[in-house]
Amino acid sequence: MFAAIRSSSRQVSSRAFSTSSSRANLARLTLIGRLVKDPETRLTKNQKEFVMYTVVTRNAASPPDANGERKYTSTFHNIMSFGEHQNKYLTTLKKGSTVFAETAFEIRDPEPGSDPTTPQGQRQIFLRHENIRVISYPKVEKEEETETSSTFI
Repeated sequence: MFAAIRSSSRQVSSRAFSTSSSRANLARLTLIGRLVKDPETRLTKNQKEFVMYTVVTRNAASPPDANGERKYTSTFHNIMSFGEHQNKYLTTLKKGSTVFAETAFEIRDPEPGSDPTTPQGQRQIFLRHENIRVISYPKVEKEEETETSSTFI
């Protein structure tokens, strides 16, 4: 009886890890960081609206130096969103918000014959917005609170 259960469970698990060619390849990047500035609306060359936002992440610390201090570096990730409904939400987010962003990415080779010192002459990474969750909103300074409250009184 148990042998029949074991053999059927082996068949199920082997199907779960199929390497068939019908599966799509994925290129995803998950980021946890802060918004550097408020997301902004821009236009493509074809006059299609999109939202661009930048997430900064902190990289792992270096080994301690002679003083015992560790140094951190930051990476800035520019992300583009082309979804109309997503763009409405993204434009409500504020600088300093901590976010969990999921993106698809594409690496583009340089344009043939372009100058290597220009962006067109360098390999570029394009991040396309898939999903975002706000972990925390930026703290409001007390001066801003008093200015805001005095304008409504």
